[in-house]
Amino acid sequence: MDKEELMLRKRLADLSNRAFQRDIVTFSDFLNLNELHILHTTPKDMLPARYETFGGYGLSERQMIAFLPDALYYVPKETDLQPDSSRKTAEYRLPPGYKYPIQAAAIRPLNQKFAEKLSHRDYLGSVMNLGVERSKFGDIIVLDDEAIIFLCEEIADYVTSNLTRIRHTAVQCTRREIKDISYTPSFCELKGTVPSVRLDTVMSVAFPMSRSRLTAYIAAGKVFVNGKLMTSNGYRLEEGNLISVRGLGRISYEGILSETKKGRYYISVRKYS
Repeated sequence: MDKEELMLRKRLADLSNRAFQRDIVTFSDFLNLNELHILHTTPKDMLPARYETFGGYGLSERQMIAFLPDALYYVPKETDLQPDSSRKTAEYRLPPGYKYPIQAAAIRPLNQKFAEKLSHRDYLGSVMNLGVERSKFGDIIVLDDEAIIFLCEEIADYVTSNLTRIRHTAVQCTRREIKDISYTPSFCELKGTVPSVRLDTVMSVAFPMSRSRLTAYIAAGKVFVNGKLMTSNGYRLEEGNLISVRGLGRISYEGILSETKKGRYYISVRKYS
């Protein structure tokens, strides 16, 4: 573990101890997948307070950590991701009087008719050019006519006031309430037959490439399952696991649909776009 990783682990331990000792909720900045892995692999005795993570919407990649004292806890609430789906997800609510210090903002062209086609990289670069550290904002969702960005509350006013142009397009950046953000990443459902529900075989259903190429991604530290770095292609997945592959995208393992007479498994995965 290098110096930066050790420093992050120490910061997380400090936040956890403060929550535990003072009976308050403490929050981190936004963490990326590598940093979330450090969180999940930090020894339990270093983090006395329980924690939850949230990034502003379901399936967010960059997430903020809330450390909770024993006196407080999140209440799970079952909600549908979309009206026509039976799929469920846990939505967490802070105890009364608390909320994540996350603010959403919508970025829209002032004149849609003359607006350029802006990419995720364009939005990301424009915010970074304001001098904002990457840890101070989370995911950026690019939609047809606008983009939604999730910000640490402390910088929301600065970004919404100063983000006025992206490339050659004049834009307006306005606050949005988190509760008003309704976004589910689009996905396609893929099915296939595999000899087992190992990480590499399940990945092969969504990413049709040779086993050697898939294992190379795993060995290179580019594959995360529920925010945890996986370096073993033999890791056995469980239904609902979210798999993030740097450079390829994200999928969720939906489970076994049936078993063939030869002992192979017919499985379903969701590939998010």
